[in-house]
Amino acid sequence: MALDPVLAEILACPQDKGPLYYVAGESMLYNPRLRRAYAVTDGIPVLLIDEATDVEAAAADALEARIDAGELAPTFEP
Repeated sequence: MALDPVLAEILACPQDKGPLYYVAGESMLYNPRLRRAYAVTDGIPVLLIDEATDVEAAAADALEARIDAGELAPTFEP
C-alpha cells in the first residue's frame, strides 16, 4: 500500500523537523540531511527516531542524485 499523498504533504522528520522524501519503490521516507530512512509499512509511516535506519553512503548518494534530478519531491517546502 502506498503512502497517502495528502498525508505525505504534512510529514516532517521527527529529529530535525525538516522535509522528507518518499521513495515508493523502497517504502521509505528519506532524510538527506541526516542520511536516515524511516519505513513506511502498509502505507503508514513509522516516524520513530529509534527505528530510523542509517543509509549507507553509496545508497544515500544515489537517492540524493534522484532528488537533484527532480525524481523525488520533498514532503513540504521549508
